[in-house]
Order: sequence, then C-alpha cells, then structure tokens
Amino acid sequence: MRMPLCKKELKMPTAAITSTRKRAVNLTLNEGLVAQAKTYTNNLSATMEALLADYVAQQQQTRASRQQVADACAADWNAVHASVGSFADEHSTL
Repeated sequence: MRMPLCKKELKMPTAAITSTRKRAVNLTLNEGLVAQAKTYTNNLSATMEALLADYVAQQQQTRASRQQVADACAADWNAVHASVGSFADEHSTL
C-alpha cells in the first residue's frame, strides 16, 4: 500500500499579518500582569500584536517542520515497499 505525500502547506498570507486594518477584540488577562506590562510599553496593543505575530510564525514553522518529517517518512516507506514489497503480500488470502 502506497502512502500519499501531502504537498499542501498551510501558510497564512503575509498580507493578513502585515495588514493595517484593525479590529477591537476582548481578551481576559491577568490584571497585575497588564499593569506590569504597561510600565514597559506605552502601546500594549502593538506589543501584543507583535508577540502574537511571532507566536503564529513559530507555530507555522513547527507545522511545516512536522509535515516535512511526515513526508520524508512516507517517502522512505514507499521506497521500501517499492523495493521489497509488503510482508503481508505473502500471506494474502485473496
């Protein structure tokens, strides 16, 4: 049995990340943590947006890396199957 390789990459368009269009959202955050953060930045929204963009980029990289590992595994298994065949083929009752 051959395993299909997935060539689809789920990438968020860069225009969505760098877009200047904004919308208000409600977040529930620790009040003390927000107060501490405000001592370090005058623009908490921009800081949170930058941190969120970094998080999304990291998650996309992680997902792409996992997909590459899965594709390599499927390709290796398909190569073994093509050269050796399947163990189960010898025991097929069909």
